[in-house]
Amino acid sequence: MQPWFGLHLPNYTFPDTPPERLFDRVAEQAQAAEEAGFALVTVMDHLYQIQGIGPVTDPMLEAWSTLAALSRETGRVRLGTLVTGVTYRNPALLAKTVTTLDVISRGRALLGIGAAWNEEEHIGYGYGFPPIKERMDRLDEALTIIRAMFTEARPTFHGTHYRVESVLNVPRPIQPGGPKIMVGGGGEQRTLRIAAKHADLTHWFPLGLETLRHKNELLERYCEEIGRDPATIERTMAAPVIVVGSQTEAQSVLERVPEERRPYVHVGRPEQVVEALRPYLDEGFSGFTFNNNMYPTPEAIARIGELLRLVAGPKPVGAER
Repeated sequence: MQPWFGLHLPNYTFPDTPPERLFDRVAEQAQAAEEAGFALVTVMDHLYQIQGIGPVTDPMLEAWSTLAALSRETGRVRLGTLVTGVTYRNPALLAKTVTTLDVISRGRALLGIGAAWNEEEHIGYGYGFPPIKERMDRLDEALTIIRAMFTEARPTFHGTHYRVESVLNVPRPIQPGGPKIMVGGGGEQRTLRIAAKHADLTHWFPLGLETLRHKNELLERYCEEIGRDPATIERTMAAPVIVVGSQTEAQSVLERVPEERRPYVHVGRPEQVVEALRPYLDEGFSGFTFNNNMYPTPEAIARIGELLRLVAGPKPVGAER
């Protein structure tokens, strides 16, 4: 499968940018990614900023409103969440929201979804934060409803946590079969089983090749248990490389990576880190996401585009430009 890159936008803090210009900066980054050849632009579905990106008081835009606006600022990249928390929205309303994005973007929506984890924002906004088992049960039911609303005319579903009655979803999604579903997280007992059942894509963190290989093997086993071809699930991950313009910049950037992840991340210029991606491609990973807190300018995003061209290799003679 041809490798592709995604730009993830978890950071909305731009020095000297007033609130009324904030979205312009977000759109600038998304447009730079599209120009650089990226296939996907994603946003977090959080209500507060998260640890590792910035203080909780930093700006945070609502995910699906932001994606809808970006759909009018871009023309080719897919647009989605990395990832929506199942606890934040009724799944039928979420299916309607994603379908609406698919319509207004002319078929570019992607639904990234997971079990949710940030208890602080649940408390602040008054959402219930049930134990992890229930959140996983909810994720399974929610995906059953969402897939049905993407593919069936009037589905009915009665679950423990959610139900729909002959529900309408009109207009229908533009993409045949509905937007692709990405299940985020690599939990080995429940998340990977849910991914085997529902996902078109998975998304994991760089945890070292041996750990990721083990998760791949588990996912394949769970697919075989339910009679699904594991090759129908695309494997994606947060990029295990950071692209910089100089060695001086490399050292300062590496210091911003959480200490526990540093052993699994390579930092350097595009030509220096390209070989670090090869083993992940060999393991079946095709999509790699890069965070905008590491790449705040169009110039920095363009450097990732240089890496993409190196990874993809030269086009055959006569290939469409």
